[in-house]
Amino acid sequence: MLMRFTIEERHLTDLAGRLVATPAPVSFHSCDAESVEDAVRTHVRIDDAEVIGKIQTFPGFQGIATVRKPSGVYTLAISPASQQLRMS
Repeated sequence: MLMRFTIEERHLTDLAGRLVATPAPVSFHSCDAESVEDAVRTHVRIDDAEVIGKIQTFPGFQGIATVRKPSGVYTLAISPASQQLRMS
């Protein structure tokens, strides 16, 4: 069963490994997936990124992951979206 997830993406470091200015830039994305892991994999595929380490999951369809993209390293916080998924 597909769920809609919100993905909060927080920029941590630039390509040289230097910390990004505080507060770190944040962007939000949405993704339809069956699980937290699937949501991360879908986002990573679309965003041309790679997962660093493990995807950590928590009760209530919550999770975190660290990813590397051409523009630096990011933390992803995944949670269920407040809006319902509409089936056509």
